[in-house]
Amino acid sequence: MSPDDDPADVLPLEAHARESLRYIRTAMERAGSFTAVSGRGQVAVGGTALAAAAVAARVTEPRAWVLIWLAELVVAVAVAGAAMRSKARAAGLPLFSGAARRFALVFTLPLLAGAILTVALLRAGAFALLPGTWLTLYGVAVTGGATFSVAPVRSMGLGFLLFGVTALFLPRPWTDLCMAAAFGGLHIVFGIAIARVHGG
Repeated sequence: MSPDDDPADVLPLEAHARESLRYIRTAMERAGSFTAVSGRGQVAVGGTALAAAAVAARVTEPRAWVLIWLAELVVAVAVAGAAMRSKARAAGLPLFSGAARRFALVFTLPLLAGAILTVALLRAGAFALLPGTWLTLYGVAVTGGATFSVAPVRSMGLGFLLFGVTALFLPRPWTDLCMAAAFGGLHIVFGIAIARVHGG
């Protein structure tokens, strides 16, 4: 500020600049992509999925098999959620930006459909269709959410779709291998890619 500047003029200018920056940041968040998907978190989720797959493959009772994978779901959600929060905090970005909310909406709806179909298939005793159903709907969720996220997420979603459609027409133990390759392998491979290219 020069000696000739009137302090009364400077303060409104600073307030105007702050408001302009806030507007620009909000607009960028709305137009931008959801970058808080954590590659390291995806690798960790892949590791827990491989462990679940190894245990589930040894189980012959269908309901016990389902319980193992439902337990893995709880663990995966907790791990992925904590990793996304950590990545967003480290980058100084809001976790619940406009792009994040759109990602969550598109991602959640196919998973809700999966939960409803799981109940229906369990009641019908159609256990053999569960792996293909889960993989396919998770692939739809990831591919749809990738519209608001980074490019590797879309490729991962397409991989899940491929494994899901394949698993719908295979018997055990091939469906167990599809579950391991997708929930374990794809999460790890694409998690590494996301961590390297998109900051962790």
